[in-house]
Amino acid sequence: MKTDLTFFCELDGVSLKKLFENRFVFDDLKSLNASISMGMLDFSDERAEVVRQLNLLGIPVRAWLLLPKEKGYWFNLNNSDDALQVYETFKLWSKENDLDWAGVGLDIEPDINDMAGVLNTPLKTIPRALGRLKDKARIAKARKDYKKLAVNIRDDGYFVESYHFPFILDERKAKSTVIQRISGIVDVPVDREVLMLYSSFFRPIGQSILWSYAQQAEAIGIGNTGGGVVLEGRRKPEVYLSWGEFSTDLRLAWQTRKPIYVFSLEGCVEQGFLSRLVTFEWDAEVRLPKQKLVNSARNVLSGLLWLAQRPILALTGVAGLIGAISVIRSGKRKDKKA
Repeated sequence: MKTDLTFFCELDGVSLKKLFENRFVFDDLKSLNASISMGMLDFSDERAEVVRQLNLLGIPVRAWLLLPKEKGYWFNLNNSDDALQVYETFKLWSKENDLDWAGVGLDIEPDINDMAGVLNTPLKTIPRALGRLKDKARIAKARKDYKKLAVNIRDDGYFVESYHFPFILDERKAKSTVIQRISGIVDVPVDREVLMLYSSFFRPIGQSILWSYAQQAEAIGIGNTGGGVVLEGRRKPEVYLSWGEFSTDLRLAWQTRKPIYVFSLEGCVEQGFLSRLVTFEWDAEVRLPKQKLVNSARNVLSGLLWLAQRPILALTGVAGLIGAISVIRSGKRKDKKA
């Protein structure tokens, strides 16, 4: 079976050009029939030069839109106006440089400054995040803006995809917006949703989480093999996937017959993984992870989200339960007196 494989690449223009000075990177991508989702950290001449080379070789490139760190970096509730603007900047730059894109990616994650705040000043950041629970107007505006952005991208002839943490599925199941309001993420309708099922983030149960969510995903993101943005205040360095972990993740994802996204291209080159993939045995036997614990936890999470979305119903249910217990106890006391 042909593997629908895409590599995320998150480098500034100068580093990107240096990565592709290695001709074998082009050759391996061609051999794998792979695509690239390129993080737009800048609109530089170096980036335009690399994209033109990829266009000439017929290697599909999707533009993964990003913002400056001071504006949140990833797309979220706080920066939908900036997201609309950066897309217009991207279009103008692409036209000026005659660049061809296979699609546009929207990375939906919490504000990078909030994430750094949780690490450095949690007593200030967490209450502020919880305070967003009351702000349903903000999520309504953000949804409207991002829906408009997706429509604009499609109208310009581009395929639209989003990159999401997997918990968005549990929130949808609960018909809730609690996680979105607290974290700042937004549920955006797109052509393809990629769930970031990075087992390295969830050790030691990372592969169980991957396998649980993979069943319902439209496309599966695996990683981290190296690279990525550095969160200020992070005390421990990221522990990247080993070849053994990476190959297991790949084979689990392949078994679903869904598109696979790898974070990151630069990490795979640095660790020597990219060249090994050219002769990789995708259909080799792999032990399926246990899912019972993860699936149970997901059901509990959905239940809690359902209740949190409907606090009046939850309180009514608790009051009814307390009332029923009181009636039962009262009846028992009367029976004893009789």
